[in-house]
Amino acid sequence: MIPKEKREVQILEVLKEKGWLSTKQIADHFGIAFDTARRDVLHLTSTGQAIRVHGGIMITQGDEVPEFLNRKRILSPVKTSMAKIAATYVHPNKLYFIGASTTLVQLCDLLGEVDTTIVTHGIDNAEHLMENKFPRVELLGGIVDKINRYASSLDTLIRLNDFVFDGVFIGASRITDEGDITVMGKADAAILRKAVQRGKKIILVTQNYKFTTKKTSPYVVTNCQQVDVLVTDKGLDPKYVSYFRDSVVFRTIGNK
Repeated sequence: MIPKEKREVQILEVLKEKGWLSTKQIADHFGIAFDTARRDVLHLTSTGQAIRVHGGIMITQGDEVPEFLNRKRILSPVKTSMAKIAATYVHPNKLYFIGASTTLVQLCDLLGEVDTTIVTHGIDNAEHLMENKFPRVELLGGIVDKINRYASSLDTLIRLNDFVFDGVFIGASRITDEGDITVMGKADAAILRKAVQRGKKIILVTQNYKFTTKKTSPYVVTNCQQVDVLVTDKGLDPKYVSYFRDSVVFRTIGNK
């Protein structure tokens, strides 16, 4: 039987051609049990790679990574669990940068009792952080990207030189075969790249499938070699483990 990770990549390839697949079609196509196909469907939809419909799954539109608000509407227990792990790296009386990401928005929801300072260019991050007394929030300004929900400007890049972050939390739209961490927006990548340069500890919070997706994501933030902590949903294939330094800390759901 084809390994689960490779099978899910192939399911997405077939889904791209057909637009919709039933759970039974997946089971028949790959010669697997219906319950196995159903688990594949649940994983693909819970991680936002496909949309669950009655009896099966439907493709997300186009080759692009889904827009921020569409991804935010996908209720994902996987993202919630990852956010809880990431929150263990936020401590009182420190300074952190949190990037614009749907998973990192959920991280912001968990910080209401932490007396610390968060710097962000993510509009939704700031909105969620403002719902509680703590933490203190500094929202970096500039031109608002309404689709991807962040603000950017040359002044922001200059302003980031004033900070030394105890931790920098970033997401990824895709991780390339060279181990480059990429996002969809050029301005977003520039801000994240500068934040990484100003960080003492880099925490990458991203799902396992970002190592295999072929979705368009052209702008490089940094390389996996610069990451200190990886928070993900499940263990990585040895090929992807090799992208990171030996000292990196891997945190996965169910193996915290």
